[in-house]
Amino acid sequence: MRYLVLPPPPRKYVRALRAAIWNAAFIISGLLLIALGGEVYLRLANPFIERSIPYQFVDGVGRILKPNAELRYANWDAENWSVSRSNSLGFLDREPVSAERASAGCHIAFIGDSYVEAREVPIADKFHVRMEEMAARELPHLDITTQAYGMRGTGQIHQLPFYDEYARRLSPKLVVLVFYISDFIDNAPALYSLAYRMDPARMPYMSVQRDESGALKLRPPDPEYWRFMRPMPPMAWHERYWKRLVNISYFAKWLDIKKGWMVDRVNAIRVRISAPVEPDYRIRVNRFAAERLSPGLEEALEYTAFGIEQFKQRADRDGARLAILSSTQYMGRRGDPQFDRLSAIAEARGIPIISDYDYILRKGHDAGDGILDFDGHWNAIGHQWAAEAVLEWLKANQDVCD
Repeated sequence: MRYLVLPPPPRKYVRALRAAIWNAAFIISGLLLIALGGEVYLRLANPFIERSIPYQFVDGVGRILKPNAELRYANWDAENWSVSRSNSLGFLDREPVSAERASAGCHIAFIGDSYVEAREVPIADKFHVRMEEMAARELPHLDITTQAYGMRGTGQIHQLPFYDEYARRLSPKLVVLVFYISDFIDNAPALYSLAYRMDPARMPYMSVQRDESGALKLRPPDPEYWRFMRPMPPMAWHERYWKRLVNISYFAKWLDIKKGWMVDRVNAIRVRISAPVEPDYRIRVNRFAAERLSPGLEEALEYTAFGIEQFKQRADRDGARLAILSSTQYMGRRGDPQFDRLSAIAEARGIPIISDYDYILRKGHDAGDGILDFDGHWNAIGHQWAAEAVLEWLKANQDVCD
């Protein structure tokens, strides 16, 4: 049997193949060294990679933090790591003052979402703590004490039990609702459920529904809400493996964040090109900024008004004053449709609004300096400005402590 014997390839092809293999080996080795060096550096520079947020469900209140538990929060978008500890109530704050101390002085309860929870900064840097410290120096005769009841991803309707079950015990003279633009959405069960994959009839917090006559009424939180959540869409095999790698590798986590950052920046550039924004705003894209709203957003306004009215009734019943702190530049000032919609709700009920953004502009600050990059929450500077805005209002309205 004869075999076809091919002649050896020309030497130049052999040399080219050998060079290509060596070049590929050098490139792969270089990338591995970069990844290894990045992994070592990030592990030395960053305290931890994982988040540890210990939640519990409290009947009648909803999902809050476990009492006296450590919360480890890694926000790689903002290059921010924090370790805090919840108090005996399940909120990120100091232990409450005694009922005797609160009733003898001027106690203020701050209620809100992630801006009040403020897991991004140490408790000592939070705005209500800073405001209390400044008030002790500048308004000592009022003996002001504060307590914060904040939980991420909640609106005013969700927060009603925070007052009923916790804040009310200390008989506050002033109750301040810290309002963020997302509260409009959070107060509407249908919109909230879309954002968090939940059944609008089974919520982890107090919610609102219509009875047979069309009137709004409160619905208590459902401890079994998690059973009815919509599952996440299945991921492709490469996405599953990448997610596992991101959860264990600091360098892979860093790459994943930078990839998301690049996508966000490209999208932001597209928005700015197609819809120029006012120079006073860093981010100025929101559905409630439109002059005309869809029926779903109009309903969200109705629910928000209902939640604020519920707080007003409780404050009046307990002899407290109610105020609203409009947080950050996202809510703007008068002339901004978002702020004007909130103002209409508040003014109809005689509720004063403290505009954090208006204070920032009057003092000549750049509002962007007070928020975390790619996060939007207050940094320590933002908390300081919010504290100063509240204190300025208190100085002009000391009668709230009478």
